[in-house]
Amino acid sequence: MRAQPDYRLYVITERWGGRTHLEVARAAVRGGATVIQLREKELPPAEVAPEARAIATLCELTGVTFIVNDWPTEARAWKAQGVHLGESDADPALARRLLGEEAVIGLSVSRLEAVPDLCQQADYLGAGPVCGTATKADAPAAIGVDGLRRIVQAATVPVVAIGGITEEIVPQVIRAGAVGVAVISAVTRAPDMEAAARRLRRAVDESRAA
Repeated sequence: MRAQPDYRLYVITERWGGRTHLEVARAAVRGGATVIQLREKELPPAEVAPEARAIATLCELTGVTFIVNDWPTEARAWKAQGVHLGESDADPALARRLLGEEAVIGLSVSRLEAVPDLCQQADYLGAGPVCGTATKADAPAAIGVDGLRRIVQAATVPVVAIGGITEEIVPQVIRAGAVGVAVISAVTRAPDMEAAARRLRRAVDESRAA
């Protein structure tokens, strides 16, 4: 059985306000992120490759798990530990063949009825959006904390809460059974990204301890 990463604070990068993926990753890691996911929906992989390789090196040096969104072939080339696939992204079985048995495959889930099938293919689930989110235009309706709890109860793999996650809601999603939180704008659009990540990590750690 492959080892599971530490999912406590899972930061997804974006280019925003002149900030680069690498700048986001560096600040997030300094603030205590345990997973970094590179997510790029506009540029082609070739333009992202230099930053991706720099993030891979950063994560290797700091013991943080590096995940690539949607691009299993590039994840392998960039020496990522795994890939995260949305509900309309690449085939998980193909990603497993490309990346091997030791790779981490994450899948998004918003529907309770999809959980059993997804758990057969995934190492973890990203469940949400828990709250409304402005960083994913095609996001499904919010599932709320109760929806998250039902997904956790049905899942046989770790579940990470995603979608509109703020410091204030962290205790609720951890009590609902999530092993950690995944965030984009809560870090990438914060005035001080490192401080924002540190507050989120502290909230997760305190909630898990409680």
